[in-house]
This record gives sequence, structure tokens and C-alpha cells, in this order.
Amino acid sequence: MTAILTNPLRVGLRQERVISPQCIVIFGASGDLTHRKLIPALFELFRQRRLPSEFAVLGCARRPWSDEEFREKMGAALADEIASHRTAWEQFAQGLFYEPVDLQQPEHLVRLGQRLESIDRLRATRGNRTFYLSVSPEFYGSGCRALAGAGLLADAERSRVVIEKPFGRDYASAQALNKVVQACAKESQVFRIDHYLGKETVQNILVLRFANTIFEPIWNRNYISSVQITAAETVGVEERAGYYESSGALRDMVQNHLTQILALTAMEAPGRFDPEAIRNEKAKVLQSASLANEEEPWKCCVRGQYAAGGSMARPLPGYRQEPGVNANSTTETYVAMKVAINNWRWQGVPFYLRTGKRLPKRLSEVVLTFREAPVHLFDAAGGAPTPNQLILRIQPDEGAEFKFEVKAPGSGMRSRPVDMAFSYDESFGEPSDEGYVRLLADAMLGDPTLFTRSDEVEAAWRLYTPLLALIEESPWQLPVQPYEARTWGPAAADGLLARDGLIWRRP
Repeated sequence: MTAILTNPLRVGLRQERVISPQCIVIFGASGDLTHRKLIPALFELFRQRRLPSEFAVLGCARRPWSDEEFREKMGAALADEIASHRTAWEQFAQGLFYEPVDLQQPEHLVRLGQRLESIDRLRATRGNRTFYLSVSPEFYGSGCRALAGAGLLADAERSRVVIEKPFGRDYASAQALNKVVQACAKESQVFRIDHYLGKETVQNILVLRFANTIFEPIWNRNYISSVQITAAETVGVEERAGYYESSGALRDMVQNHLTQILALTAMEAPGRFDPEAIRNEKAKVLQSASLANEEEPWKCCVRGQYAAGGSMARPLPGYRQEPGVNANSTTETYVAMKVAINNWRWQGVPFYLRTGKRLPKRLSEVVLTFREAPVHLFDAAGGAPTPNQLILRIQPDEGAEFKFEVKAPGSGMRSRPVDMAFSYDESFGEPSDEGYVRLLADAMLGDPTLFTRSDEVEAAWRLYTPLLALIEESPWQLPVQPYEARTWGPAAADGLLARDGLIWRRP
């Protein structure tokens, strides 16, 4: 408490809303996401005292585990954290339970309902339930049907369902899945999760724009010349070859994560800070977005696939040499594209999106480049003045950076670029919450602000329909181009910007 009082920037932290007594039911509890993200996030909420004492987690999967086996396995996944918080873990683990469930078996759903009633009595969770579908995407629709058929979604005030990405594979499948889900539950009960929206800097885009009068008046085509949105990963496909072969970077990263960041960056100001007002504006801007060249989409997109690289000491295999990957795979591990937003604010401003695996650096950021001054009054060190840039760092070092020109030391009037930087960790004295911490809390609170609505999902898929159709019907027009592991992607991606006289920012 002393630290909060001594650092004025931390005043007001942890004044969180109160989560009601409830049970969160995780389907796919034996999977990677549960032990790597969900249980750690829930344990973090527990340690921060943001969960009520009347709280329970019910893990569900096909494996015939007992409650104690589930607790042991989750404890093993959190071994390092538990070493420092043994007492907290022992208290938290008392609320962990497990029930073998196959969502395709009606009798299992009957047994699940009985187990939930038992947990209600034992943990006083009062019938409040959040169902988390951490299962294979093909089971999202049938999973919702199973829950609805068992009457577990009947109470719109006390039951919610969280659905992981990807929500559909294309526009048509997203529409069909929305119809199924909305037949099982009200839209207010459905939380389509995108963990990028849980990151502080993603949320800070709204605050930066709409709480500071210095930014919003220049956040438009009159002052901004281009926008770059990057999500770079150093890792390869790892253990996800089965999933990745059927999705690729376009479906895995662009349609959801990068598109949501695009929406927050480009949306109009909502009339009030209200979940539906914000989601209305996000949906509107996505509905006005298009590929820069819809008639010839291969001219505004580059697909790549990492080849072998690294160093002699640590060689890295190419994507096609990874276990579980087709030796002739044409799945992209890198995508760069140019998008247009056809509205009054952004007409003529190119938005460049890129994401890739096995790149030199792990980072996610938004770079807004401002137009040059109309007249160059001063000589610039090294040539032309560097355009002003606002860089929003989403990960790993969450914060913001502003690049602008100042007078260089000396007797002449020469300018040089300098940086003004802000870091969340340094300013607030503690690291920001991991994305799933915030999103799980919001789902249990019933706050949909940071979750995608049905029309947002469909608008995002509609945006990329020309590319998806091209890849399926005429893949030779948009082939995957190899790039060496730990480089910044295929050379053609640089050409995408060079045609506009621009370059990618190199962090």
C-alpha cells in the first residue's frame, strides 16, 4: 500500500469492479490453453483478491481425471509461481474441480448439470456460470447447442459463454456460426475473445485518442500520411503444426488480432464510454474498410513462408521441415498487406498490416507517421527531416514513443530526430496484467467492451474474402515467397511500401 501512495501515477490502481460469486467451467481443460493461460490468469486474479471467496473452477474434458489429478496437473503447470505463493495456491486449489465430459454425449451434459448444482451448494456460487469453450473450433457450434439443450444457457443474467478464436474460417462460416450461437444464447451472453484486446496498450489507444485534445484533432487524413500495424514473432510453428497448416498467418493473426487493433486505431469517437457504443464504432469502421485493390488483390498483399536460417551455433529449420508440416506446404507464415478505409476521416491514408513467424524480434506495435512540414526551413542532420511518428508499443515493452525534430547542438540551425518515450512498467511501478487476466475478469463481470460482436466478426471476414478466395481458387497469383528465418520477411513486402515511397519501421 505504501508504494501506491508514494507513486502518484499509481493512485487508483486496483480499484476493480467486484466479480459476483460464480463458477467458471472450462471445456478443453486438458489442453494447452488451460494450463498455460487460463488457470494462471485465474490464479493471478485470486492473488490480487479480485475473485470472490465464493468461486469455483470446473475443468471439463474427455480424460477420466479426478478433482485431485486436475489440481496436481494445474499445480505442475504453475510450479514456479506456486513456489513464491504456496499458501495462496493451496487456498485457490480448493476451488478447482474436474468432471469428465464429452459435449457430444447428452448424458454427460445431464451429469454436468448435476455437478454444477453440487458445486453451487459447496462453494455458494449461486448458479452464476461462465462457460469457456477452449475446444477445437469445429465444436463451437455443437458445444453451444449442447449447453443450450441441457438448459445451461437459459438464464441470460446468470450464464455466459466465452468462445475462443478463430470464429469461423471465412465470411460464410462466420455467418453460419453466428446463427447457431445466437439461436442458443442472447448476444449479451456471448463473449468472443481476442486476447490482444486485453493488452494495456491496445486499450490505451482509446484513452490516448479520446482523453487528450492534442491528438484527436490531428488523428485524420489531413495530418497522418500512413499507419503501420505489426505483430512479429521470433518463434516458429512450435507444437501447433496441425492447427497452423489449416489456418496460416492470415486466419491466425490478421483477421482477428491485427484487425481489432486497426478498428480501435481508426474508429470514430463513441458518444459515451459504453460497451455497445464502442462496438458500434468498431463495426462501422470495419464495414468501411477494404483491401487497397479489391479487383486485383494480389497487388496489395504478400505471403511468405520461413525457410531455414539462424546461425551455425543455433540453426533453425524451415517451416516445411517442422514436425507435422506437409513437405510441400503452401501455408503462409508471413503476411503483409495494404488496406484502405473509405470514410471521411481516412480516405487516401494507407494502412499497412504485417505479421510473421521467425522474425528477428518479438514485438507488436502501431506506427502512425505524420505528414511532412509544408516547407523545410532547416537543414536536417543526415538529409531530409525525419517525419514525426507516434509509436504505440503493445508488446513486449508496453508503452508509447513519439519521434520529433529538435535543434541539433552547435551554432547552425540543423535539426535532428529525438524520442520521447513512456513505459507502463516504469511509470506505474508494476507490470500490466497479461491479456487473459483482464478478459477473464470482464467476462465474469459480464462486460463485453473488449470482446467482438457478431457484426464485427463478419465485417472482418468480409474484408479478407477476396484474398481467401484468391488463395483457394488461384494460388499461383499469390504464392508463398520464402524468407530466411530471423529476417524481416520476403523482399516483396518491402516493395509493397516502396511503391508509395515508404519503408517499414525497423525497431
